[in-house]
Amino acid sequence: GRNKLLEEISGVPMIARVVDEVLASRARPVVVTTGHQAEALRAALVGRDVRFAHNPAYAEGLSGTLKAGLAALPADCDGVLICLGDMPRVRAAQLDRLIAAFNPDEGRALCVPTWQGKRGNPVLFARRFFAAMAEARGDVGARHLIGDSAELEAEVAMDDDGVLIDVDEPQALSAARAAEAAARATR
Repeated sequence: GRNKLLEEISGVPMIARVVDEVLASRARPVVVTTGHQAEALRAALVGRDVRFAHNPAYAEGLSGTLKAGLAALPADCDGVLICLGDMPRVRAAQLDRLIAAFNPDEGRALCVPTWQGKRGNPVLFARRFFAAMAEARGDVGARHLIGDSAELEAEVAMDDDGVLIDVDEPQALSAARAAEAAARATR
């Protein structure tokens, strides 16, 4: 079927909306991990300053995507901000807030966004977690590391619920489109 990341919100593919917000933040380099319909995703991101990593085993789940992305990072990278392509309401300012909170030397090696006490995404992980992340199997990301490392975690409060909203179902896509249309009408 169609790749949900290519679905449009206000005429822009969801993946392009997400990547544009990441590029507007201080996060660098920006690595986009592709899987299903990789060429169409690349085409949706033409002209953007991103690196691509392909996960040929994308059908096996999130762990392969995570591993491919980690492998594409430079060796001197201090951490990784894992952004999900189906979260079109996450903003550059929220990413920058996570980056500003990040300081592994002061015990903030894992920065988790929150909205009204509820944890969301994206999450910023220090390099010390890369090996454990690379060992993940199946349809799991790195979320399991968060509960195992409470002493290294920093919850970072956000000013809206965009860090909780992902577009996994058709209803969520309809809601995202309606929210964007309402926001545009008030501008």
